[in-house]
Amino acid sequence: MSINTICCIGAGYVGGPTMSVIAQKNPSIKVIVVDMNQARIDAWNDDDLNKLPIFEPGLDAVIGEARGRNLFFSTDVDGAIHEADMIFISVNTPTKTYGAGKGMAADLQYVELCARQIAKIATSDKIVVEKSTLPVKTAEAIKDILENTGTGVNFEILSNPEFLAEGTAIQDLEAPDRVLIGGDQTERGLKAIQTLVDIYATWIPRDQIITTNLWSSELSKLTANAFLAQRVSSINALTELCESTGANIDDVAKAIGTDSRIGPKFLKASVGFGGSCFQKDILNLVYICKSLGLDEAADYWEQVIIMNNHQRSRFASQIVKSLYGTVAGKKIGFLGWAFKKDTNDTRESAAIYIADKLIEEHASIQVYDPKVTAVQMQFDLNALDTRTESENNKFLEVHANPYEAFEGTHALAVITEWDEFKTYDWKKIYNGMLKPAFVFDGRNILDQAALESIGFIYKAIGK
Repeated sequence: MSINTICCIGAGYVGGPTMSVIAQKNPSIKVIVVDMNQARIDAWNDDDLNKLPIFEPGLDAVIGEARGRNLFFSTDVDGAIHEADMIFISVNTPTKTYGAGKGMAADLQYVELCARQIAKIATSDKIVVEKSTLPVKTAEAIKDILENTGTGVNFEILSNPEFLAEGTAIQDLEAPDRVLIGGDQTERGLKAIQTLVDIYATWIPRDQIITTNLWSSELSKLTANAFLAQRVSSINALTELCESTGANIDDVAKAIGTDSRIGPKFLKASVGFGGSCFQKDILNLVYICKSLGLDEAADYWEQVIIMNNHQRSRFASQIVKSLYGTVAGKKIGFLGWAFKKDTNDTRESAAIYIADKLIEEHASIQVYDPKVTAVQMQFDLNALDTRTESENNKFLEVHANPYEAFEGTHALAVITEWDEFKTYDWKKIYNGMLKPAFVFDGRNILDQAALESIGFIYKAIGK
């Protein structure tokens, strides 16, 4: 099948960057990214590339090259569906907050709405590609909806999970470890797979493009994220032991990371993982296991989440304990709010939960993050529904300048590993703080000896 036009439903952290790179690498294919959020589409179309709705290093250059040539952002969902030969579904699949599977299962209402919209509008054969992270067998549900339209249109369903990491998304898209494509192992299904393979093969070596059946592809995505999150929780599970015994978690991580069977990646101790995928996908995996009666497997994967939540809580408790058992009326400076560096994404960020716990203790949180807005921070806290919005506004203050943010604080907490934090004039920061001045390094990125020579009381993770 020849592809002239691609439509992507969903202009978020996955759809936007992925389609931008596909458009850049395939100038002969028209790529339309659609979303019902007018403000988001306006931001994607803004002449000022610094105003794109997401921050991702290198994304502005890709957008600048392809937008207006063969890359377009629009709210005309129906028109794009009608025109497209291939449709990517890249909408949000959050954890359910209601009904059966509450707190674990993926909420697929937006995926189903997309499928029904495609079924309603399509008048020609389409290849429909799952790009959202979805539970195993979701493709089957999409297929049922599309194939029972009675319109005579043929649909082929593919699973093409994303493996990009926020902060390095463009790098991951331009030079991925692999691309995974799953589809029906029928003649038509294999042709559809090959069509998508050909699109990626314009810049990715074919031996790095893996093809499977639908179910293997869907499960592979969940499993990959579960394994990565497990490594983070595994190293974090050792930090408390290191602190109690005098061992150094960085030394331990280096020692085991040199073992070729283990490797060094995702062995950096921290306040815990965040982002839109890890927790959601593990909870989904837990739900699938429980629904199939695989209780031991479910318990195993659920422990990864339990450990992550414990690490966040433990970090907040350490701050309270170190500040003489109380933070009431004290100012605590936060370096970072995003869940990781080089992104403005705050979903499941450790900062939200640590701030919430400290505010419960009546601490005042002073925040600086180079990319996250005050509106977003307030939204994140309010979404927990722990207290009223006015109370959150009272205890959370956001600053545009780090030195102003940390003036008069009792302690600083490094939550996000932004590189710029290592370059600050820490003597100046120290002079502006109340004494004794504490630094709680939740990412182990600062120079302990240098800070202690200035006069800081330095607390690290796992040391």
